[in-house]
This record gives sequence, C-alpha cells and structure tokens, in this order.
Amino acid sequence: MPNKVVTTPYPLIDADPHAFRVVRYFRSSDYATWAAGTAAFPGALYFWNMADPAKVRLRTSLRLGGFLGFVGGFLLAYQRSSFRFWGWSENKREEDLDLAELSQRAAEGKPLYGTSSQPEWVQGTAYRNSAWSQLKFHAFPMFNFVNHQHHGTDPAKYGVKEKELSD
Repeated sequence: MPNKVVTTPYPLIDADPHAFRVVRYFRSSDYATWAAGTAAFPGALYFWNMADPAKVRLRTSLRLGGFLGFVGGFLLAYQRSSFRFWGWSENKREEDLDLAELSQRAAEGKPLYGTSSQPEWVQGTAYRNSAWSQLKFHAFPMFNFVNHQHHGTDPAKYGVKEKELSD
C-alpha cells in the first residue's frame, strides 16, 4: 500500500512519531490546553448543577469529571503536538529540536528512530495502525509505541550516509 502524501503548509517532521517523542516535544501551550481540559469538565458540571440543582452530592461526579477532563485534555494536547509533527500547524521549534536530536543520533552512529526487537512485518503493521490515529482519538485512542523506520522523511537531512541507509 503506498504512503499517503499530504501537502502541508509547514514542513513534515515525522509522519508517525513515537508517543514519548510527541510528549517530549509538548509546548507550554499544550500543557495549558491539558490543564484547561482538566479544569473545564468538572467546572462545567459544577455550573450546570448551579443552574439545575441535583438532589445528590456532587463529589463523585466532580471527581469523575476531573478524571475525564484530565484524559480529554491530554488527548487534545497530544493531538496538537502531533499536528506540528505532521506540518499542519507552525512547527519551527519542533523542526529545530528534531534536526538537533536526530543529527546527533546520526553522528553517534545510532539508528535515527531507535531499534526494535519486533520483526519487520510487526513494525509495518504497527505503523499502518498508528498512522493518522491522532485524528481518531474520539473513537479509539491509539499511540505509536513501536520503533520503526516508516516516518515519511529523508534520513539524509540528518547526515545519514547512503551506506548506512542500506544496512
């Protein structure tokens, strides 16, 4: 199956970034989004209860709302960070961090995207399952936890030689 090529207003950094890498590249605005989601859900429940009072205690509802807000806020922040990896929103900071990080790995002779103990077919399946998964968080949250070589970028920009690519 050929890779889907999408033209974006900003440069593509990684078509399927590892979950830990997405979180490592969070901006302060992503953390603010996460915090706002965490606070908004129980806040909305509290104000809804003020408008239409319930005869039950709110403690359990607010705790559940806080948990759901925490999870929803994290998923929204993760999605925003992923959009920058895909080049869908401004990503100059991430582009600079990516170039520095992966150029250093290439200079040290390490694989750009890490090593994996899984066979190639498992890595390919993991890529196909997690590619674009950030757009489907509402149905089934799925993250990329597998190191693979399917990232949609040219490794030569990080200083990887042609010989190293064929190994």
